[in-house]
Amino acid sequence: MRSARPCGVCQAAEAAKYRCPSCAAAYCSVPCCRTHKGEAREALAPPAALLLSPTGSPWSVEDILTEDDEQDRVPLQKLKLLGESEELQGLLLNPHLRQLLLILDQAEDKSSLMKKYMQEPLFVEFADCCLRIVEPPEKENILPE
Repeated sequence: MRSARPCGVCQAAEAAKYRCPSCAAAYCSVPCCRTHKGEAREALAPPAALLLSPTGSPWSVEDILTEDDEQDRVPLQKLKLLGESEELQGLLLNPHLRQLLLILDQAEDKSSLMKKYMQEPLFVEFADCCLRIVEPPEKENILPE
């Protein structure tokens, strides 16, 4: 028989009877479950500092792209679609993917790291989802009426 573990929220000894289906954290009651879910939601929210440019204002396209990058520019309307995508939001709940994105964001050599990550199925799924949103596949093999 398995021994009971301490509750990860209230720390009651040997009281944890339940596990979070997302992260397997142990908790002992419905109130502790609600507290845990609230903490998890806060932990997954992007830090406010990431939402601001180095000047302290919201990011603009000019903050991100240089003139050399102009050919890769995605219209702001399409970028906003990324934030509205439930499929993408669902993928971003995955802590492993979030860690990969954080490491990539902080990396000096993003190009070689991107090549490595494109071998990871989870990252490829994320990239494909983003591309489907900003560049929907053209309808092929459809007969004109």
